[in-house]
Amino acid sequence: MPCKTDIARAHRWRSWARFVFAGPLAIAATLVILAGLPLWLPGGAAGIDNLVVPLVLAPLIWAGLFFHACLDHSLLRIVAVATLLMAIHGGLVARHLLMPSPRAETTR
Repeated sequence: MPCKTDIARAHRWRSWARFVFAGPLAIAATLVILAGLPLWLPGGAAGIDNLVVPLVLAPLIWAGLFFHACLDHSLLRIVAVATLLMAIHGGLVARHLLMPSPRAETTR
């Protein structure tokens, strides 16, 4: 049977983990998502919608990740969702940066 100090220690660890997931992890995931959104959002008539829409959505993305971290009971699911979103959008950014631009090859 676990003693009270073990239960208190586990509760304290879960509280700190939830704080990290709701704070720095949510902000980091939001920044990575914002970097990847212009790569798959369609551009508007002026060609700037794919830059403006992520900036407008930034508070909503952060709030979604923050409240998910605060309200979900499973810490593993919180980390899985944030990591999956960061991996997808980080991969899009990495692919965009590593792939040569088609315009650069045709300008000679």
